[in-house]
Amino acid sequence: DQTISVKAEEYKGIVPESISKIPILRGVFNFIDSMVLGMKTITYSSECYMSDMEEEEPGKFELWLEKKFGDKAEKVIMGLTVAFSVIMAVGIFMLLPYFISNIFRQFTEDYFILALLEGVLRVLIFVGYVLLISLMKDIKRLFMYHGAEHKCINCIEHGMELTVENVKKSSKQHKRCGTSFLLIVMIISILFFMVIRTDSPILRLLLRLILIPVIAGVSYEFLRLVGRHDNILINIISAPGLWLQRLTTKEPDDDMIEVGIASAEAVFDWREYLRENFGEEDKNEAL
Repeated sequence: DQTISVKAEEYKGIVPESISKIPILRGVFNFIDSMVLGMKTITYSSECYMSDMEEEEPGKFELWLEKKFGDKAEKVIMGLTVAFSVIMAVGIFMLLPYFISNIFRQFTEDYFILALLEGVLRVLIFVGYVLLISLMKDIKRLFMYHGAEHKCINCIEHGMELTVENVKKSSKQHKRCGTSFLLIVMIISILFFMVIRTDSPILRLLLRLILIPVIAGVSYEFLRLVGRHDNILINIISAPGLWLQRLTTKEPDDDMIEVGIASAEAVFDWREYLRENFGEEDKNEAL
């Protein structure tokens, strides 16, 4: 019916205040927090979508969960979904490139070459995965909303009022994007595994699992650094992530931009932000 449904609630993350200021460690908790919040948001979105369709009878597994866990069944399903997603991501993007690169050990035993090959394979698999899912109609639509989100934030951060016309003029790429974070994770993993060496195949495999939180933490700190500075070096470092965002963000239509604006206004007083950071005179100049 062309109306926008807005749900706003206070979200208390899992990052303890004592850890929120500890570099690397806070990145690990924030990474987990983002996944949980992301799954909650997408689940809510899908529930809104499904409510407009004919209700289906719950399957045997869903009925068993409801009988076993009662009101907590939804949280259990979400937990299982997150766990399954993490396992699949680790298997596809961390372990699969390792096993493929091992095939080339019959041609070379150079640890640096094999680590670099593994990293390149990891990036190629990830880019291929994004290209593949971007062909799906629903994912393309999701990427358009992703673009609307970025354009709204860029609009505010460049001192412009949050209107459809101003948002349309803003960039759909942003340095602090999760897409850039994933690419940074893959690049930093290459550096980690080039330096950390072991002759044991089992230990090499275990290290790829154990070091995932550490790599995520280091990547988080790197992304914070990139997001807070703007110079030639930072722009060069950010370039690969911004290029990858061309795949994960698409130009939104006006309706999607309106949704992005409604979302921003529900949780953020952008007018106060403009007054504090730009002032009336600077803001008019930016416009």
